[in-house]
Amino acid sequence: MDFTKFYNEQFELIKKLELNFKRSVYELLDIKNNKLIALLGQRGVGKSTMLLQKLKELNNNNALYISVDNPYFANVNLYEFAKKFEHYGGEFLFIDEIHKYRDIGSHLKVIYDMTNLKVIVSGSSLLQIYKEADLSRRIYEIRVPVMSFREFLEVKGYFFNKYPLEEIITNHIDIAKEIASKIRPLKYFKEYLEYGCYPFFLEGLNSYKQKLLNILNYILEVDLPYTSNISYSNIDKLKRLLYLISISVPFTPNINELSQKTQISRPSLLEYLYLLEKSEILINLHFKSRGISKLQKPDKIYLNNTNLVRAIAENSNIGNERETFFVNQIKSYFLNKKSFFDEDIILSKQGDFIVKDFVFEIGGKNKTKKQIKEIQNAFVIKDDIEIGDNASIPLWIFGFLY
Repeated sequence: MDFTKFYNEQFELIKKLELNFKRSVYELLDIKNNKLIALLGQRGVGKSTMLLQKLKELNNNNALYISVDNPYFANVNLYEFAKKFEHYGGEFLFIDEIHKYRDIGSHLKVIYDMTNLKVIVSGSSLLQIYKEADLSRRIYEIRVPVMSFREFLEVKGYFFNKYPLEEIITNHIDIAKEIASKIRPLKYFKEYLEYGCYPFFLEGLNSYKQKLLNILNYILEVDLPYTSNISYSNIDKLKRLLYLISISVPFTPNINELSQKTQISRPSLLEYLYLLEKSEILINLHFKSRGISKLQKPDKIYLNNTNLVRAIAENSNIGNERETFFVNQIKSYFLNKKSFFDEDIILSKQGDFIVKDFVFEIGGKNKTKKQIKEIQNAFVIKDDIEIGDNASIPLWIFGFLY
């Protein structure tokens, strides 16, 4: 087999590729010490760019990049391709758009077991990948979230440190002062809420929302029906549900009422909410779980990020946006910090959220601590302030978690 055309294609892809901006999760891409790595995340978050950046940085003549959405691979056995590549001296194989290859789980399994190749793959259709063969023992999974506020600023040319949650809580005044001495954070924060979550904003702001809606429609109209028993007749009903979430105050679902309004059965609706979270359209939150409560309805539902909120609705609710930003940044911060229980952020009866041992109440600049004044380790997170004080923390600063 002649691999020349693939090397020529990858040369064209990487020759103008910049290495000055890398996603935060890029540092997890340790391909030399992991035989199989998967970059998983929503369409548009920069996974393909990360693959090509690692390829360029590796600078190894025995490394090859392929994208299996190339029609060439429609009738090519991927394992046989990988085996031949190794036979001709291949060491590293980068496979993009892996979710578009049929029966990918079994192919990756046999490549792992029967070759010595180091393989790194990327996939956007999370639902399809989860449906494939179990690779848990073999694969090192890296989840790629949308960009943080800090990453958005880095793309703009402003470089700042990222901070662990505890440091932001204890040292937010000094951190905010340092950042505010170099930029006006509130100005850029407003921009981020509108178009800062996906790196393709660099391709032009006029088309940004349309591209985001295209991604959303593809997930709803292609990924969901392909990977579940959802009927096409329910897709428009789910779109109406997403619109309702985007314009609401933080959305507390009444499943029976939603079931009646959408004419989707309660069990199906709960399944769809679960699948929409798996596909990173929604974030479903619960109060402290008891027994099997997490198998029941979510207590609050958020769109994954504020860019989705604004793309779907012209008149989004500001309280919803504030909480959506906070929830997204916290979830993204914990995304690759593996734990047995997924309780990185839960709802609080007093205040809005519990993260680790901290309670947070989210609001505008005039928000008081009245609702949480009796709680230890409780803080008010305020929008529209540049620098906080001992009892309140600026909302924007949580964009420096990752």
